[in-house]
Amino acid sequence: MRHRYDCPLRWGDIDQLNHVNNVKYVDYLQEARGALLHACRAAAGVEHHHNDAYVVRRHEVSFRAPLHYRFQPVSIESWVSEIRAASFTLDHEIFEEQPDGSRLVYVRARTVLAPFVLETGMPRRLDEQERNALAPYAELGADRSRPVFVDVPRDRAKLQQVQVRFSDLDIYRHVNNVKYFEFFQEARIASIRRLQRGLQGFPRVASVIAQADVEYVAPIVLRPQPYDCWSVVSRIGNKSMVVESEITDGTGGSAEGAVLARSKVVLVFFDPETQRSVDPAPGFREALAEALGDMVTAGR
Repeated sequence: MRHRYDCPLRWGDIDQLNHVNNVKYVDYLQEARGALLHACRAAAGVEHHHNDAYVVRRHEVSFRAPLHYRFQPVSIESWVSEIRAASFTLDHEIFEEQPDGSRLVYVRARTVLAPFVLETGMPRRLDEQERNALAPYAELGADRSRPVFVDVPRDRAKLQQVQVRFSDLDIYRHVNNVKYFEFFQEARIASIRRLQRGLQGFPRVASVIAQADVEYVAPIVLRPQPYDCWSVVSRIGNKSMVVESEITDGTGGSAEGAVLARSKVVLVFFDPETQRSVDPAPGFREALAEALGDMVTAGR
């Protein structure tokens, strides 16, 4: 059985391309996840208890089609695709049903969650009651691949600092999982802003995210000092490039900071006029690598 949640859109969810911003999809998934977990508890006849606390360990988000603002909600199906000793995985599909019965899929995503003891912040195993609550929504047994995150070489990376705001915190007093996507987005945009000058001789080419994977290593908490975010371009292809980033607990460019989160994002070159991916003009790829300079670690 799959859980269905109808998620309303907000005008503020739209980006400069008139699409729902990539970060907002993760916000939608969070709403759907909460609704699913509530339904799991209700189906099992259990109340929310003190051990019922979960943190996100990893998000894998595949963007399939742009979603534009409309007054009708968008549909989200969620189900349990894996149950392990100390974690479980939810799969999601954000879609719109078509008149012929088919689906226009906007996003497919996977979220790995881990239970922990709220009082101590320590991880724990899933108990039998939780397993029973998840069981009605389980579709188990499918083979799965996991994203590979690499250490970002900080001597080649572009440094951008990110500042935590009080409103970024969740009920556990950690930075909410959605906000990490915002931090990585801010750092990514700041890191590649130099491209405008280096690509002035080419027609304007925008970019959209095709895939965004984030791994949560340790909680980010509120503090006066900003955190460091390091980014590199690990691949430049014919129609896309890959940006890999790390947020560390260092500040001011300290190379010794411990990794708190990792991100791997595939950006596809995009024509705003046709709303399609494009193969840029000859020489664009080389000019892009030149403009990025040492930030490119491979694929030049």
